[in-house]
Amino acid sequence: MVNNPPVVTDDGDLRARIEKALDRVRPMIASDGGEVWFVKAENGVAYVQMLGACGGCAAATMTLKGMIETVVCDACDEITSVEQM
Repeated sequence: MVNNPPVVTDDGDLRARIEKALDRVRPMIASDGGEVWFVKAENGVAYVQMLGACGGCAAATMTLKGMIETVVCDACDEITSVEQM
């Protein structure tokens, strides 16, 4: 697994809230051998990178939209969707 997350260039408060939301789902993702990194937020969209087992998993879209997007959008009113980079 890669150890260095990508550089993030967005508002620090928003990043902190997104990371906190992602921390809620990371244990479930890690239990399947995956990881999710926040990359950036632009125009109401949070971009993440799914790694490890999640990187090539057929269910990654369900995890992204069904779990990650729900948690992030609930935590951050200005985020309307989450997309994978």
